[in-house]
Amino acid sequence: MKTRFGLAIATALMLGGSAATAQTLPDYMAPISGKTNAAPGEVATRDVLALNTAMFDLYGDAAKVFQKNILDKHPVILGLFSGAGGRLILYRPGQPPLDAPQVPVVYQLLKSVGHSTMALAEVVGPYVDNPDNKSWRGSMLAFRSRMQSALDSLDATPMQADWRDNNRTILKNNIAFMDECLASGVIPFAKLEAFGKQQAPFLAKNVAWAAQTQVAHWMGVLADWKTQLGPDWEKTYAASNTIYVARQNNVIFSVLAQFFGPDAINTRLLLIETVSFTTTPADMLESLTRIIADRSVGALFFGNYHLMDYELMGGDARAAIIAETGKRGMTPFLPPLVPFGSKQWPTLVTPGPGPATIADLK
Repeated sequence: MKTRFGLAIATALMLGGSAATAQTLPDYMAPISGKTNAAPGEVATRDVLALNTAMFDLYGDAAKVFQKNILDKHPVILGLFSGAGGRLILYRPGQPPLDAPQVPVVYQLLKSVGHSTMALAEVVGPYVDNPDNKSWRGSMLAFRSRMQSALDSLDATPMQADWRDNNRTILKNNIAFMDECLASGVIPFAKLEAFGKQQAPFLAKNVAWAAQTQVAHWMGVLADWKTQLGPDWEKTYAASNTIYVARQNNVIFSVLAQFFGPDAINTRLLLIETVSFTTTPADMLESLTRIIADRSVGALFFGNYHLMDYELMGGDARAAIIAETGKRGMTPFLPPLVPFGSKQWPTLVTPGPGPATIADLK
């Protein structure tokens, strides 16, 4: 109440021509009193811009209702990235959310060993061919201790024998590289390059095995959920999140697509780009709600249900870019026009020359 009362006094003092400012004020009010002037155009601009600000508040309130309505009528599957191979949650009308079982832990073991090798490049990268800087030694000694502990305990991990042998080789090579660097006190690029080439074929096996483990697990989960939902599968929405580097060939989205089919892509199956690897279910539901709600707005005003899936000003901006580049003697460089409601994969789809998988790099 004190805050509101104080604001009320301050507002009265700032309003030129009000009863408060027409009176003679006591001296203690002098530091904060005075008339303010605002040009009519400034006030008008502020009043109009306030509409846009208010829109977000109104939309936020409405979104809570929209989200409840969607979840009351439609099953929803969220596929969230995690270091454990992802997290899938099934929301069913009238029932509590169902978290799927996690990917077998061997997936994390394979990734952890692979990441430990690539992390070595991060440790030494800033100090390559820099014999005068030894500040990397502390980090490497600490990391070597962890590496040795992982190697010593590898046989007790839940991993099949041939996979364990491959990871033992990776860890031994890591330790040998670190010992060589620590003994010589320098990190020549040639040594780092040879280490990378040495480890590449073993790392490639870990990548393949981790992918097989992850995909087999989520295929089994989704097959079970599709059976459970029965006819309701055809009105189920699904969304997975991605950041830029994981957008192409996104694992969870690609697995979902096998069960939803081509016609659901960008309609009931969505790939939502986020700014970090992990996000929350609440944020994902909010994004999904916003997309679905905006579609109804697009249909209401423009007669097209998927118009709002696209940058609203994008078409006119495209025409403006063509016009402006023409004025400047430039050739416009733009993507091809695609229809609203395109079922195209929301990733790069134009084929071309060059390697496209790790196997292509051999």
